[in-house]
Amino acid sequence: MSQNAIFEPFFATIFLTFVVWVYMYIRRISYIKSHKIRPQDLAVPKASVQTWPSTVVTPSDNLKNLFEMPILFYALVLYLFMTQQVDRIYVYAAWVFVIFRTLHSIVHCTFNCIMLRFYLYLVATITVWFIAIRAAFAYWST
Repeated sequence: MSQNAIFEPFFATIFLTFVVWVYMYIRRISYIKSHKIRPQDLAVPKASVQTWPSTVVTPSDNLKNLFEMPILFYALVLYLFMTQQVDRIYVYAAWVFVIFRTLHSIVHCTFNCIMLRFYLYLVATITVWFIAIRAAFAYWST
């Protein structure tokens, strides 16, 4: 298997972050325009968004979330590539991570069913830990 195959899910995760970022701004700008909010009213972000509906706030929360666990994923992908350890199992696991993070983002940014979102997040996170533990065992066994 080509070592470069690990970059397909890597860039898919980056693209997911971009899509959520665009969606967040679409929701925010739409809300700001429809409610005629003045830019200076947004000077203190936390105070201004506390009254906003969840449909406007959750995409921002999801974007923040995409800078948590995925950071470990990015680091692991780079580690696996640099150490020439990429194999079919890592690539499949990386795609599992991408699929479940994408589903998590869809749920979070739309109907936000907490328990469904939790299980999607759990599967994605367990996948990252699987990649990390497998890579660590490979490192320690050399």
